Formats: sequence, C-alpha cells, structure tokens
Amino acid sequence: MGIKQYRPTTPTLRWQSVSDFKEITTDKPHKPLLVPLKKTGGRDGYGHVTSRFRGGGHKRMYRKIDFYRRDKVGVTAKVLTIEYDPNRSSRIALVEYVDGEKRYIVWPEGLRVGDEIVAGPEAEVKPGCALPLRNIPPGMMIHNLELNKGRGAQLVRSAGSAAIIQAKEGERAHVKMPSGEVRLISMECWATIGQVGNQDRKTLMRGKAGRSRWLGRRPHVRGIAMNPIDHPHGGGEGKSGQGNPHPVSPWGWHTKGRKTRKKVKYSDRLIVKHRP
Repeated sequence: MGIKQYRPTTPTLRWQSVSDFKEITTDKPHKPLLVPLKKTGGRDGYGHVTSRFRGGGHKRMYRKIDFYRRDKVGVTAKVLTIEYDPNRSSRIALVEYVDGEKRYIVWPEGLRVGDEIVAGPEAEVKPGCALPLRNIPPGMMIHNLELNKGRGAQLVRSAGSAAIIQAKEGERAHVKMPSGEVRLISMECWATIGQVGNQDRKTLMRGKAGRSRWLGRRPHVRGIAMNPIDHPHGGGEGKSGQGNPHPVSPWGWHTKGRKTRKKVKYSDRLIVKHRP
C-alpha cells in the first residue's frame, strides 16, 4: 500500500496522486455478494433537489459487507482475496467459512490472504477477529465497533481509522474514538481487532475536476458568483462582497457559528470527553 505520483507532463498530473493498489489481489468481485446500487442525484421521491451539487458518477455495484458477525460464533474463516470497494474508503476482504459460506468484511491492516479469523468471546486477539469489548484488553486498537448490542458495527469503519479501549469500569468501557471523543460503550458490544487498512488515502490528491465527477460530485458554486435571485451573496459589480457582512446559506441562514446539532440527545450522557 502506497502512493503513486506521475510525471508533470500535464497541469493536472503535476498534483495528481493515486493509490498503487499493491494490496489488491483480484479485480473481480464475488458476484453472489453484489447488488445493484441506485443513485438519487441528490433528489427525493418528488424529484426535488435536497442535496446540492450531486449527480453523475461512475456506475457501481454494492458489495454486501458483514458488519454483524454474531451468527458465526466460533466458525473459522479463511481470507481468500483483498479487493477494492468503490462504495467506501477502505478495502474489503472476501472470507470463506468452513461451512462454505463466503462473506465480505472490512479489511484491517496486517490481514493477509490465507490468514484465518474467527468471531466470538473465545477468539484470538489478532487483526480480523471479532470479540466483545469485555474480552479485549485495554490499549488495543479496534474498529467496526457496535454502538448498541446486537445492532452491528456502526462506528470506526473508514480507511485508516481505529479506536482505543482506554479503561473498563463496571459494565461499560471507555473508548477513545478517532475524533478524540471518549465515549462509554457497553461491554457486550462487539468490535474487530486492528486498524482499518488503506491509511494513505487521506494523503491522495485528485488533481483534476474530472475525478470529482467520477465520484458523483458536481461543481460547488460560490454564492458570490451567483445572481441575486439565486443567493443572498449574488449580484454586484465585480467581486462584490458588500451588503453581506455575515456568510449565509442560499436561504438566508447564518452558516458560521450556527449550531446544527439537535438538542440534547439520549446518548450524550455516555460521552465522557467531547472531541476537541
């Protein structure tokens, strides 16, 4: 896993960088685990745009990922391939259980083709194995963390991310999230050992607008470049910023310093330390 850069033969290649994909072992996904992925273009069921600047993008098939793993307690699985997934920043690994069933999991750093993994309270503490927090020693890096018992992994799933168990107190564990937040999570929740792979993704540079279009991201137009009818910042001669001392959204809402989080949530009581 590394970064590949090009010779600056064009203005875009001067800054563009891509992954070398050395960890990928096959370019053909397992067809039984593929389902069609329908795009919305940022529109709701009535055709109204609810998320601006979305549309286009390359056609994709969704890979069904096993974020649950509770129904395979004690069943050993062997890693067959490590694959690219266009729907997430991390890589995925195809594993085959001894009963013949194949599933995709999020690929952790250090997991290789041919390795054996298992899920359950008695599983070995090594990358790829899933255990309850009660059975994971403090200081261990984890990912695919459950927020509620039995719901499946909801936290720490993106490339290069990992949480750390800081301490255990009663029936809850103090878990430090990648954001720096420390949260209390039940000991009965499951997590997977290791750090999510593809750590170098955050250093990649797209280099050109076309790569954003491949991802389905349309140009984000500045409000000051619009007409007055389209945005409160629009209009004026030249680069005019007069008359709008505070940045606002197209609908006139203040966008700097405006709190968007809802009122106190039930889960806020489980936050020991807020993220910086």
